Amino acid sequence: MPQSKTISLYEQSRELQQQFQTMIDEIGSDLWKYCRYLTGSPWDGEDLFQETVLKAMGGLFTRWHPTNLKSYMYRMATNTWIDHCRREKRNLGSLDEAEEPQEAFTDTLELEEALEKLYHLFTPRQTAVFLLMEVFQFKAEEVASIIKTTPGAVYATTRRMKAKLKNEAPSPSKQTNETKEQKNEIISAYLKAFNQGDLEGILALFGDHVHYEASLGFLETTKDEMREGSLMYGLPRHHAKEFVLWGKPVIVVLADSNQGPLVHDIQYQDVENEKIVYHRSYFFRKEFILAASKELGIPPQLDKAPLNWT
Repeated sequence: MPQSKTISLYEQSRELQQQFQTMIDEIGSDLWKYCRYLTGSPWDGEDLFQETVLKAMGGLFTRWHPTNLKSYMYRMATNTWIDHCRREKRNLGSLDEAEEPQEAFTDTLELEEALEKLYHLFTPRQTAVFLLMEVFQFKAEEVASIIKTTPGAVYATTRRMKAKLKNEAPSPSKQTNETKEQKNEIISAYLKAFNQGDLEGILALFGDHVHYEASLGFLETTKDEMREGSLMYGLPRHHAKEFVLWGKPVIVVLADSNQGPLVHDIQYQDVENEKIVYHRSYFFRKEFILAASKELGIPPQLDKAPLNWT
């Protein structure tokens, strides 16, 4: 394909992505929460959310009929997660119809505690049914269509799950703490170079064929692409610090403001053979940044070029 046509295709795809993002903005926050509780982890939920958005956008051309975008996105997320669990040979569970006593949650806190237990107590399909029915208020017929079962099985499953949740003690956290010993020296050097605005010092820490990604924003695969692309204008004049977020060590980039520091970006790196071989930024991920800021107790930066989330 001629280079001019390739460039045109890239530009059209970016325009389509921006249009699609605008379309799903209203449901993005709830969809992210659905992915989080479906997978049992904010990190796995973020990965599922991103995969869902990419698949949904890429699959729109197959829809020849008017489509409820909310149902379409939740269906895509559910099917993607179930496919993932199937590859891992997890028990997906059956959804049988049966009369069960009705249970109800008396307050919001009780429901939030229940959500933290779902991953540990139930199969992927059961978890999806509960979330769709009890949290995101889909109709039983819609849930049955998404999960590929019957409305009677949806009602029976939620009743059984409520009863079990009432009698279960809090489940252990799925989050794990990673050991940082092997990459401490490299990450310390990265933080020092970043905070000093030393671009060449930063680049020296990366492998020649690094995977440098800002999720749902851009992807660069060599140092030359980084230098000529996202880092063309140097490093932002912000301060970076290490934090542990949901059990995982990350770098949080903080921007100064009249109200104090704001979360500008969250980053994660993999180090191999004393080089950073994988760098992931969540700069473009509104729902993730908002949830992480709440967890860290630091407000998010809502207006940061080229984004404005206010």
